[in-house]
Amino acid sequence: MPTLRFVRSLALALALALAFGATAQEVVLRAADNQPEDYPTVQGLYFMADYIEAATDGRIVMEVFPGGQLGDERSTIEQVQLGVIDVVRTSTSPVGEFHAPMGVFSLPYIFRGETHMWKVVNGPIGRELLDGLAEADLRGLAYYDSGSRNFYTTDVPIRSTADLEGLRMRTQQSQVVLDMMEALGAEPVPMAFEEVYSSLQTGVIDGAENNFPSYGPFGVRHYEVAPYFTLDGHARVPEVVMISEQTWSGLDPADQQIVREAALASTTVQAALWDDLSNESRAAVVEAGSEIITVDVSEFQEAMAPLYEEYGAAYGDLVDRILAVD
Repeated sequence: MPTLRFVRSLALALALALAFGATAQEVVLRAADNQPEDYPTVQGLYFMADYIEAATDGRIVMEVFPGGQLGDERSTIEQVQLGVIDVVRTSTSPVGEFHAPMGVFSLPYIFRGETHMWKVVNGPIGRELLDGLAEADLRGLAYYDSGSRNFYTTDVPIRSTADLEGLRMRTQQSQVVLDMMEALGAEPVPMAFEEVYSSLQTGVIDGAENNFPSYGPFGVRHYEVAPYFTLDGHARVPEVVMISEQTWSGLDPADQQIVREAALASTTVQAALWDDLSNESRAAVVEAGSEIITVDVSEFQEAMAPLYEEYGAAYGDLVDRILAVD
């Protein structure tokens, strides 16, 4: 007859087995984004989460933490590397610090426009860069849209590169952006973002650069003091959704496929939401009196030849290959 100790041991072993089995059947992924909950990238992650949960009958759940709850872009990338966070959405710009080739997307005028960008990132080059993230213990899943950064000015509308000559233009503290401004003949003025409105208003600077949502009434309202908005699209840096290599290797192939499909499916939703936000912002500033100026981007891109030569060495043939995509 089994002893009481044996029965208890058997019961404990059974309980542990059942608990382990339940855990093995349920996977909870944590996803980070530094933007607010209603932002297009966060909504893209929510769609991805819903897709995964539906495709696995609730066996895999992805919890989304917006608003920088889990850290800023750089720190969340580091946490994904370590497997502390499972999924992150971030700009490709800081990702270049972890996998250098991804930094090619930060070069000014590397894309001729939105169509060209999507052809590149959704084609062999984009896939190659996503796969290359494995070297940094990251697994690239998909790209998101972040629109384009454009020039806006207070008094002098920019219709060609000649119009930038001598203008004091606020820039981010980024060497490649400083070099871009100098190549276009402007005087770069690195400045905290919070100081831009008053500096435009008082004439400390002649212009700045950003996207429609930031420029318009849903952002920092720079359109109120800088009514000329030039669609040059000098920066069109895509976003990227990544998963920890540790998390990825812990999923079976079928679940890996579901996660990848969910990320790719979410790109359409995120891009549509971004377009809606940008179009709504554009309509609002036009109604308020801003002038939207279209330019020949090729003229601006040609001025970048020295930059491509200087920075391109770090990217091998990537610059030439991207520029060659029709």
